Amino acid sequence: MVLLEKILEYDINCPVCNSVLKISDYLYEIPFYGKIIISSGVCSKCKYKWSDVRLAESKGPVKIKFKVSSVEDLNTLVIKSSTCTIKIPDLGAEIIPGYDSHGYITTIEGIILSLYEKVEFMCSSSNSPNCLEKLDLIKKALNGEIEFTIELIDPMGVSKILSEKSIEEIIEKHEDEI
Repeated sequence: MVLLEKILEYDINCPVCNSVLKISDYLYEIPFYGKIIISSGVCSKCKYKWSDVRLAESKGPVKIKFKVSSVEDLNTLVIKSSTCTIKIPDLGAEIIPGYDSHGYITTIEGIILSLYEKVEFMCSSSNSPNCLEKLDLIKKALNGEIEFTIELIDPMGVSKILSEKSIEEIIEKHEDEI
């Protein structure tokens, strides 16, 4: 990854304490991927951190599938944009981007670990057997004990799973969506 230039610096209100949060945008070139913009900032008052990763230009809606069939597959890099929905049907999981969604670069293991932490937190106030079953299933995925498929659905076409095993398909827009 090569830094091409710092392209912009601007202020926003911190979503935590409403102080000034200075954001810097940087343009990078990633081999086999293209130009991306990485934005980051830290509130000087409350230390809230904000970051985003996005492609410098849209490529159109895309759906990417990847079958995780080994522990090594968990190390596969994922570039997830702020507009991307993540689906893991085998785990009964869907992560839909919200108002404060941001892009990031991680691994499949990182996505599954984050999912585990969120489900664990949600289940902390519940003794439901469904919660324990869900956590056990996610733990098996983290340990490479089960195969599962991860899907990225991105209307901007920015997200990627960096593997020759990933299957990418263009999503056709319907006339009423154009």
